Amino acid sequence: MDEQHERRADGPSPGSGGPSMWRHGPPWWNQGDGASAGRRLPWLTTLALTVFVQIGSGFAGHSQSGREQLDPYARVLLFLATAVLLFRHRFPLSVAWATAGLTLVYIGAGYPYGPVFLAVAVGCFAAVVAGHRRAAWSAVGALWAGHLLIAHWLYRWLPPGGDGARPWNEEIAVAVWVVAIVAVSELARVRREQWVKERAERAQAARRRADEERLRMARELHDVLAHSISVINVQAGVGLALLDSDPEQARTALTTIKAASKEALGEVRQVLDTLRAPGDAPRAPAPGLDRLPELVEQARSTGLTVDVTTEGTRAKLPPGLDLAAFRIVQEALTNVVRHSVSRHARVLVRYDEACATAEGKNGESAALTLRIDDDGPATGTDAGGSGNGLAGMRERAAALDGTIEAGPRPDGGFRVTAVLPLAADRDTATRTAPREDQ
Repeated sequence: MDEQHERRADGPSPGSGGPSMWRHGPPWWNQGDGASAGRRLPWLTTLALTVFVQIGSGFAGHSQSGREQLDPYARVLLFLATAVLLFRHRFPLSVAWATAGLTLVYIGAGYPYGPVFLAVAVGCFAAVVAGHRRAAWSAVGALWAGHLLIAHWLYRWLPPGGDGARPWNEEIAVAVWVVAIVAVSELARVRREQWVKERAERAQAARRRADEERLRMARELHDVLAHSISVINVQAGVGLALLDSDPEQARTALTTIKAASKEALGEVRQVLDTLRAPGDAPRAPAPGLDRLPELVEQARSTGLTVDVTTEGTRAKLPPGLDLAAFRIVQEALTNVVRHSVSRHARVLVRYDEACATAEGKNGESAALTLRIDDDGPATGTDAGGSGNGLAGMRERAAALDGTIEAGPRPDGGFRVTAVLPLAADRDTATRTAPREDQ
């Protein structure tokens, strides 16, 4: 079909043949009736079929001396029977009946049998593929019934003169031809439905991936900006308070603001670079627990003392899990800075003994546990946050089949506990990593 020369939006041009067309189908088969009005007309195939029918009918007339010779009226009927196929994708129901009716008139006028039946086959094929099965069957059935009447009863009053009834064995051949049209059309319809379903599933999967990517980007930007802006906000307050009484301390606060803003800009630029060129490798490695000392130092610049305790033997973590662990600790410390009166926080990083082999004792899965505590109490004031911090941490943990527990401690303060499992196959965790981490 000439529509196949159009390039599909989601893949290589099917017009070139090859595996893509067989897997996904020609582009016009994958479009519903609602889109059919905007498709291009099949000029090339219709023109080729018209020429073939006109020339082939001429040869058929020479070999059927008992039938009427082709005259201008016959040529017009042949032309109309193929010309209506130009609209077979837009009006498949009307075209199926039109080709059957014109062919019946052509045969009733005594003209020779021949390629004119191809017009009926193409018209009914398009109708079945478009979903008008009963209409297509009815058109073919009406043509067959009409042919039976003409060949075995009405022939006495129709040209050519002196013609007799057609042999019944010819009707068997016509019946086989009709069944073949219906069978091929039904097979094509089933295949088309499969292609449409597969295309819908691919589109849905693409939308799901896009949604997941947007959520991941939003989470990254939130974590980067929330932490850095919190540091900047605290240091700006310190700088303003000490600007006149202690200029040197105010200068230190401004230096911290400059360093925090520079780091935030670098991380935001890394996320945006991934958006601009998703297939490229990141210019800088994604942060992980190896940068925990930097995070502690930034928190200390805001007046928050952070004690870090590591239990177990540290193991190399998959990139996605390493990033998630860093962001969870970062967000938890940011929340302490924003919402807690306490100026002291404790971070526990516990590696199970099985982390090195990613398989626990008795077949249990290994896990990385993070626990962040502060002594509280809460400030009770609005710190200007978005309220998405805990939700973002839970999303990160859920992406790795982990859990997050966050809430007040019985003795006061607040605790965040994250458990991030390591699957037996480390590639499982790696596949969940964001694209710039892999």
